[in-house]
Amino acid sequence: MPSAWVAAPQGTVLHQVTATLDDPQCSGVALTGADGVGKTLVARHAAEAFAGAAPSTVVRWVVGTATDRVIPFGAFRTLLAGSDIIAITETGRPPELLRAAHDHLTADGAQQLFVVDDAHHLDHLSAALVYQLALRGSARLIVTVRDGAALPDAVAALRTDELLTRVEVEPLDRAATAALLESALGSPPDAAVIDEAFARSQGNPLVLRHLVSDGALVQDRGSLTELIDSYLSGLPSPVRAVLDLLAVAEPLSRDDLAALTGDDAVGQAEATGAVAVGGFGAMVYPTHPLYTDRARAALAPGTARALRSSLVEQLAARPSDGGVGDQLRLCALAVDSDTHIETAQIVAAAQDALRLGELALAEQLAAAALDHSGGLPARVALAYALAWQGRGRPADAVLAAVDPEQLSASELIAWALPRAANQFWMLSEPERATAFLQTTRSRISAPTAQATLDALAATFAMNAGTPLRALRIADEVLASPHADEVAVGWAASAAALSSARTGRFDDVEALARRATAADHPGLLRFTSGFGRITALVMAGQLNEARTLAQRYTDFAELQQPGRAIGETLVGYVAIAQGDFDAAVTLLGRAADPLARTGYSWGPLSLILLAQALGQQGNQLEAAKVLSRAESLHGLKSTLFAPELALAKAWSKAARSDTTGAIDAAREAVQTAERGGQSAIALRALQDATRLGDTRAVHRAGRLAVEVNCVLGRLTLAHARALADGDAAALAEVAADLADRGLHPAAADAAAQAQRA
Repeated sequence: MPSAWVAAPQGTVLHQVTATLDDPQCSGVALTGADGVGKTLVARHAAEAFAGAAPSTVVRWVVGTATDRVIPFGAFRTLLAGSDIIAITETGRPPELLRAAHDHLTADGAQQLFVVDDAHHLDHLSAALVYQLALRGSARLIVTVRDGAALPDAVAALRTDELLTRVEVEPLDRAATAALLESALGSPPDAAVIDEAFARSQGNPLVLRHLVSDGALVQDRGSLTELIDSYLSGLPSPVRAVLDLLAVAEPLSRDDLAALTGDDAVGQAEATGAVAVGGFGAMVYPTHPLYTDRARAALAPGTARALRSSLVEQLAARPSDGGVGDQLRLCALAVDSDTHIETAQIVAAAQDALRLGELALAEQLAAAALDHSGGLPARVALAYALAWQGRGRPADAVLAAVDPEQLSASELIAWALPRAANQFWMLSEPERATAFLQTTRSRISAPTAQATLDALAATFAMNAGTPLRALRIADEVLASPHADEVAVGWAASAAALSSARTGRFDDVEALARRATAADHPGLLRFTSGFGRITALVMAGQLNEARTLAQRYTDFAELQQPGRAIGETLVGYVAIAQGDFDAAVTLLGRAADPLARTGYSWGPLSLILLAQALGQQGNQLEAAKVLSRAESLHGLKSTLFAPELALAKAWSKAARSDTTGAIDAAREAVQTAERGGQSAIALRALQDATRLGDTRAVHRAGRLAVEVNCVLGRLTLAHARALADGDAAALAEVAADLADRGLHPAAADAAAQAQRA
């Protein structure tokens, strides 16, 4: 293959990209296309054109690679090296890290253009940082993505959230193929050669490159991967050695590669066009990722292991300024090599990966540490990694192998907490989990440990539909001087949502802030957030509730299931606002990933989706989704039993079964009241009134006094006007509801006024 080709991107595509970059309403472009079609070439020319028109623009390249996609900020390593961000990664959590990384990259205020190549290979934090840059409008972006590749959640959201404009890079036409072929052969080819080249390459520039050798078309008629395999097999041994090392860990610094293969080998690899060197730290990449993809596929297991061993020795021998990211990379290489690293170091790396949300890496590291030592820290880290990926059975098996009689008090707590949580949510065995928690608590006497177990018990009680009991337990934990941050996080989150649903709105904000400030694990930040959103809806502040809910789908929550939970919260508010199309889209997108997790958010997302579909009048889909919700619903999601009854009500309403709908709404009210959820009972009364329940006024009168809020007063006024058949009062209520953004309720009240 020639080392230099004179090629230019298609003018139409290039013009489309540059025009989009000039559009202030869009953050940039997502270039999509098949392997070898020229996405990177288009990105390079577009970046040069943009910088040429605005010379003060700083152009920065970020490249995702297959081997670095599990390393936090792996793609941004060179841009963040030596910054304060590296120190923050030692202890910080993703939201804090993302804010710091964003601020570091944009601190000088210069106009920036980020070219993010092979974004389908970005690690989660790098992907989230790209999303943040787009969302805030902090930089212009050109992002390249391989057609059909599985995308990180944040990269997919760049398009679904309409932050980037998609531009498809198509194969070359015959004329462009002829021009490229002429530049390769050095003279105009005849028509027969052009026809053959175009037919065999289908306009793919990378295929065409590998069809040309020594000034003529090769006879190979295989696929692109077969052509590349043939190319790789013909490379000189030193060049292949460079590519094999990159196949194991890409990118590598030129110095590291030279130390392992020799400087001449790296120079020869550059000269042949197999690799390119550039960027801060003189990092070496293959000139096309398929080269290392195919080199990796061809490596024998023993050879790959030996290469990793040599890399670990080389990387460990030099100073590192990459912080946790470099340590995680080193450990990930070491666990599948012959180089010894202390088990404690691997366990610490697994715990860091958990903290940073890289669950697959955490699983790999913890499993390796467990194989080496069988120690409890490795076992607990592995159980968390499995459970947080929704794999409850394997997580339980890992923890079940422990004999609790052999554990110290601190070890007992470290083991019992993930086991109880996994039983409750992932295994859907809440009774077993609660009993296990009680048994464990009876065996310990340390106040701090007791407070932590009690905090988890409060969370269980809330999800099991007893928020008043959850509040009693949580209040004791929060008042205890012995409660650590984990206990405070669990207790305050449960108390925030329980307070909102029981009508204690004045307590919600302080509890939510306390929960957020605590260093608590998992997804409990959404629990306290749901409490705040519920309180805002009850206060008639729907725009504020929607804005707050949207923050939970922001850059810090893009990894699943966080993104889906955030979309569920937005959908919850959208239903109250009457934005049913948005609610159906969001909840439909959220339901599947949440259903796989075991969390009570899974049933809730389906319940809300059924409500939205029913209010749209989509009878068939509402019934189907309701059936799924009922099959997933159980004791662990009993808190949302009133919402399930309302989903039944709206599903019946979609079938024009008004009597059945009112009966189901009344069931929702009764269920909420039995569980002490006075605020939710009011929400259900609002729906019952909308459906035409003239008897709702009696309960509304009592609950509106018990729960002092805007929605309660509006519901009572609506119920009275309906019971009295007062057209003028109904019209007035409709106007008041509309003013508060409760548009579905307003529309129903207006229709009732007309009928009256």
